[in-house]
This record gives sequence, structure tokens and C-alpha cells, in this order.
Amino acid sequence: MAGTMIARTASGPPQRTQLPSQELLDDLCSRFVLNVPEEELQAFERILFSVEQAHWFYEDNAMEQNMALKSLTLREFTSLMFQSCTALRPYIMHIDDIYKDFTTYKTRVPVMGAIILDETLERCLLVKGWKAGASWSFPRGKKNKGEEDHCCASREVMEETGYDVHPKLKLEDHLEVVMGQQRMRLYIIPGVKDDTSFAPQTKKEVSEIAWHRVDELPVASTDSVVHHRGPTGLKYFMVFPFVTPLKSWIAKKRGQYPKRAIPLPGVTIWKVKNNLSSGGSGPLSQNYVNAVMPAVPAAVAAPVPSSEKIRSSPRGSPKQSPKVSPKQSPRNSPRVTPRVVSKTPPLPQTPPKSVLKGPPGNAFRNFRFDFATILQQLDG
Repeated sequence: MAGTMIARTASGPPQRTQLPSQELLDDLCSRFVLNVPEEELQAFERILFSVEQAHWFYEDNAMEQNMALKSLTLREFTSLMFQSCTALRPYIMHIDDIYKDFTTYKTRVPVMGAIILDETLERCLLVKGWKAGASWSFPRGKKNKGEEDHCCASREVMEETGYDVHPKLKLEDHLEVVMGQQRMRLYIIPGVKDDTSFAPQTKKEVSEIAWHRVDELPVASTDSVVHHRGPTGLKYFMVFPFVTPLKSWIAKKRGQYPKRAIPLPGVTIWKVKNNLSSGGSGPLSQNYVNAVMPAVPAAVAAPVPSSEKIRSSPRGSPKQSPKVSPKQSPRNSPRVTPRVVSKTPPLPQTPPKSVLKGPPGNAFRNFRFDFATILQQLDG
């Protein structure tokens, strides 16, 4: 029988060993790189955000349709795209520096999210990342270009939990810290009912959603910073910087909210089924533990600005964005000691002069596509 041979183990699923075909890579390049708005092609960091969107599409869709396809890291996928995409191929010799600059750039993009508290302010909602060994964090994500802080927070919480915080969000109720060169702001959303439905609206981002007791979260002390673990042994790397100011905020508001005679424990309210983070994904399912939840509300579809972040919208489709005037937010909240991010060394060789002007180190700022050459090669 004609068709793709799929290797199988004696007692396991098909082995994923096949790299994406040239046809598939060409399709991804055309869909996510060449056909995005021209302003998205002006710098390599913006281009690599598009490459990352293509990577998500490959992992979330192509791999589900072809069980032989191999799961790739973003670095591996980026290398394949630069090798196969006509527009990116001239810069393959600089891919190490381009990728390094991209990862450094991502650590400077502001992060917005929310701290969702229950009706007694005793528990907060946390999400666990997709990969094996992931830590818990408040639902949050990186800002899009021109997006306002509170709009980003509402969008990210909707994507990761399926809950709309906008009706309860107050601009003045937020905590903000700066870690390294990255600003992180979380809006405090109190009084959310225990029986509220939560479920992520995107694939392969969240593996579990749970209520956690605030008094069991670690604070930024020498005892807990080593592993960022709480008394229960769970990992809270992105949580601990906010715990002390959160407890101070709760102490001021405590009298406005009811108190239970018997405190409720932490509880998982959504968990992914068969999380195969090393390869394909199992189907998302609402596996509620110790609670019976009603149906999860549908995600609210809204136009999303062009990505200057990592997961800017449900994964897998390129997007165009309306232009929104950015709104600078004051930095008047607790800070974490900044880390110094080292500068990327200059590129070893200068890319073609027909595309770049100036030294290789300015590649991100001076990059331009030679569209005439690209179209000529495609037509040929």
C-alpha cells in the first residue's frame, strides 16, 4: 500500500522521527513570514516572532495530522526555516547571533496578567505551564506592540483560563515588579466565585489550573528563593516576587470580604488529559478534581494587535493588527533587584549589502527584504 511508513514500537505509539518536508516548510514560510504586513518584516526580532507562530502551528496542527512528524524545539525549527525559506536563506550564517538576540529581546517585553482571588481572599488562581517540570504562575503573558497594560492582562487571562476579568478589573489595583529588564504587572481581581469555570483557550500552554492558598505561597526570602518552592513543595518561580505585596494588599481589604469558618484547601479545577509535552499532544479535556464545574464559556474573539510577544493570540494563525497608541504606565510598585543582560557580540560576517546597511550588529534595526529578488526567484 502506498503511503508514508510510520515506525511503531512493540507496545507504544508511532515513533516521531520524520522532519517536515520542503513543501510543508514552504507553506509555513509563505503563510507566516512572506504574507505578513510589511512592517512586520523590518527587523529580525519581528520576523522571528512570525517564525515562532509558524512553529506553534507546526507543533499544534501539522504534527496532529501526521503522526510521523518529529517535535522540534524553536531553535531547531528556526534553523530549518532559515535553510528552506528563500527570503531568510542569505542570513543562515548569522542564525546563532540572530536567535540569541531574539531570546534576549523577549526578556525585555513587558508582561501583564492578573491575580484572581476567591470570595474570601484566601486563595488565588494559578496556572501550570505545559512542559514537564513546569512551575506554577499567575495567568499572564507578553504585551503586543501598542497594547495597553490592562487590555493585555484581560486577553492573556482569557487565553490561559477562559475567564473574562475585564468587568472586575480596576486600573489602580495592581502589583508591579521589574525582574532583570522585564516589567511585570498583575491586576488584582478579588471576589471570584469558587464554582467559576476555568479552562485554557489555547493549545499546549497550560497543563493545569488550580486554586492555591495564599498563606502557602513562598515569599522572597533566602529560605525560599533557592528553589522557589512553597511549604507544599510545589514550584512557584514566577509567583514569589508578588507574594509579600499581595499579602499586604489583602490585609488592607480583608474586612470587606467574608471569612469562612473552615478554610478551604487548594484544589485543582482543570487538568489536561495525557500531556505529552515531548511530542504530540493529547486532547484537552476538563478533568475537574474535587469539584463539579458547569460548561466553560466560549472564548471572546477580538482583534489582537501585531505580536511583539510570544503567545499573543490562540496559536497557529498569523494576524494583522490595528494601530493603537501605546500608553506608558507608571512604575511605582515594588521592584526585584535587576539583572544585567549582556550585550550580544557583533556578527562574524556582514550580510549582503543589497539588503543591510551598516555593521552586522545593527541587523535588527536595518533589515529590509529585497522583494524584487524574492519574487524573481519564486517566479523562476
